[in-house]
Amino acid sequence: MSDNSPWQSPDSSSADGAQPLAPPSASSAYGTGAAPAIAPVAPGTPGAPPQYAAPTPGWTPPPKPGLIPLHPLGLGTILGASLMVLRRNPRPTFGLSLLIMSLVTVGSLVLVGIVSFASAERALSATEADAATIEAGTTAGLILSALFAVALSLVGGAILQGIISLEVARGTVGERLRVRGLWNAAKGRLGALIGWSALVMIAVMVGIAVVAGVSVLLFALGDTAGIVFGVLTMIAGFLVALFLAAWLGTFFAFVPSALMIERLPLRLAISRSWSLVRGNFWRTFGILLLILVIVNVVSSVVTTPLSVLGGLGAGLLNPTGNEEAGFVAFLVIYIVTIVLSVVIGAVTIVIQSAAPALLYIDMRMRREGFDLELARFVEARNAGDHSVPDPYLTLNSTPSRAQPAVPNAAS
Repeated sequence: MSDNSPWQSPDSSSADGAQPLAPPSASSAYGTGAAPAIAPVAPGTPGAPPQYAAPTPGWTPPPKPGLIPLHPLGLGTILGASLMVLRRNPRPTFGLSLLIMSLVTVGSLVLVGIVSFASAERALSATEADAATIEAGTTAGLILSALFAVALSLVGGAILQGIISLEVARGTVGERLRVRGLWNAAKGRLGALIGWSALVMIAVMVGIAVVAGVSVLLFALGDTAGIVFGVLTMIAGFLVALFLAAWLGTFFAFVPSALMIERLPLRLAISRSWSLVRGNFWRTFGILLLILVIVNVVSSVVTTPLSVLGGLGAGLLNPTGNEEAGFVAFLVIYIVTIVLSVVIGAVTIVIQSAAPALLYIDMRMRREGFDLELARFVEARNAGDHSVPDPYLTLNSTPSRAQPAVPNAAS
């Protein structure tokens, strides 16, 4: 074929009988000799191309089923989820918190008010001979009423912490329980949680009593050295107490979650919390401290102006200086301040109770691959398979107080 001949497709023949163009031979393309043969490489041997398993048809990674995504959490996710607990299921979180905080506040105020009023009435009607006895009885009554208020607050706080921990756990797998469902899930464990809170409170009070007692004994010496050592003892005791509160408080931060979510006995819950925090102390301490600071700063920003305006409002509502009108104005401002304080307290206690539960789940994801168990449970439940056990429960859960079947959202 000459250089001037028209080009023909390899699949066609020319009219004059020319054969189709053949591909260049190995010798013409690479020089003389045969083309090198390429032998297939068996999978798994060095130099073999990577083998990828074909994805299962229709399978996708599990999305965020509820409160949090099912993977280890970052700081922003934990902060956002602590607030999302209120919005996602407000009735058993904010509603129950508001109810319990109201009962605790009203009960404490009524008790302290009755004791104070009775003590003042007795003191005014007492003779000089009975004044010392009545004064001692008044002091003892006020101390007992204050202790009762502290105990009432402790019980209410423990109940809320347990309920919020369960709400976080069930919300993580996409469940939205009502108050009755959460209360049924908490049965049998609230007593242990209240007992743990009482132990913590007793330890704090004993520490304060020891430091105060030693300081008073040193002050009682009366000389300069005793006063100096008394002041130094108070400062050292405060610093030691602050260190112990931060250290032990961080290591024991997951005890309520282990008691309520895993339903462990108290001894195992303490050990469980310690083992989860160990090696992650500073991260756990930093996140809990940051949330505590944020909550208290926001609370102060809201309540401080109210207190200032309340003091000014008493004068504005009673410009004439009338005693009865002044008392009414003071009472109205006092009630409004208490109501707002209860509302703010109900919000803050939910956030502060949700943060340790979220950190507990996050730490189990990081240490135990717990996110895979949660995803397996969610996928099985969505597929209608109820044979997969609750991933939160372990073999160490109390057998005599086994958690009932996971209630549905309508419970």
